[in-house]
Amino acid sequence: MAKKIYLDTCSLQRPLDSKTQIRLILEAEAILGILAMIESNKIELVASDILLAEINRQPNATRQEYALEVLSKASTFVSFDEHVKRRAEEFENFGIKPLDALHLASAEQAQVDYFCTCDDRFLKKAKIIPNLETRVVSPIELVEEVEQ
Repeated sequence: MAKKIYLDTCSLQRPLDSKTQIRLILEAEAILGILAMIESNKIELVASDILLAEINRQPNATRQEYALEVLSKASTFVSFDEHVKRRAEEFENFGIKPLDALHLASAEQAQVDYFCTCDDRFLKKAKIIPNLETRVVSPIELVEEVEQ
């Protein structure tokens, strides 16, 4: 069975970021590799109401179009509901920002194997949440995991 992944907005947009640092280049290439794996059905992409809402607020039309094109490849879509809201509130107790908490709760609701983010603070806080039912990883970690 294919692994299910959730790319938050920062990881989804990483290939469009300025390539001024080696880390940004490596993460962009990792995300492009993940997208190729989604295209070839080796892994499944999960999207959510929260992702869609955040992308629709993107003022840059190119970035918005790119993100919507990627999300069109999602095999599962998580709707915002009371369960997602309540679980996000629990994540906020661990210092997770409200929007990030909603993304994480959506991913967990869809039972994704990996939640990918480029946000180091979020990554660090999410990794210590007990009973989290999805693994939070960086783009580099995600590639290492799904290529095994």
